[in-house]
Amino acid sequence: MQLSDLPAHWAHLHWDETDSTMCRLRAPEAAARSEEFVLATADYQLAGRGQRGTHWEAERGKNLLFGFRFSPRFLRADGQFRLSEALALAVADAVRSLTGEAAVKWPNDIYCGDRKVCGMLLEHDLAGAHIATTLTGVGLNVNQQRFTGDAPNPVSLRQILGHDTDRATLLTDVLRRFEQNYRRLQAGETADLDRRYAASLYRREGLHPYRDSEGDFMAAIEGVAPDGRLSLRDAQGRVRIYAFKEVAYLFPDRRA
Repeated sequence: MQLSDLPAHWAHLHWDETDSTMCRLRAPEAAARSEEFVLATADYQLAGRGQRGTHWEAERGKNLLFGFRFSPRFLRADGQFRLSEALALAVADAVRSLTGEAAVKWPNDIYCGDRKVCGMLLEHDLAGAHIATTLTGVGLNVNQQRFTGDAPNPVSLRQILGHDTDRATLLTDVLRRFEQNYRRLQAGETADLDRRYAASLYRREGLHPYRDSEGDFMAAIEGVAPDGRLSLRDAQGRVRIYAFKEVAYLFPDRRA
């Protein structure tokens, strides 16, 4: 994949096939680069990961499989969720510009309607109270027409739009939007990022079904704290607060 419009402070490493872009970003080849951002892309991943340890299904050469490495040393470790917000909003806004709809399912899946079009992971290495290095891994379903794995609700832009989307153009747009969000973080402009994230949340209005260690319940989203914890208010008025993986969204006949 060639990206003709990538700024000079972005390095780009591409593989036709690899284990995962996140693994490549931890390798010496990426760590030795001096650019502010090191982007890794692949046409096919042998060991792409989804959340909760699941496998990310992606047909060869049809989707966007990428990640990037950078050093947000200005950000304290307790503010790492802001990077998740910045990336999730970048993808959601890019997808919305094409489809007219996209929402962020807490913490950072991207949904079109009730179906998942993108998943992402972020990993942080710390230096004392601050973040030394962040690695991201993103799988965005672009031109795949059929999904045969056990994922409960995947969808691609091809299925939504009825035509293919240029992957390089879309990736360039995502990276541009992420860097805009990132520069705002560097400038300490966190309130607007939090507001946009809250406004983009999937199920941000009304009561919906969830499941935690106590069982199934109906609740509405109260908000998301700066540290990433989700607050739900259940049908009885009780506020429940969750860290990642402590609560599941429920769907008819499926869980995601």
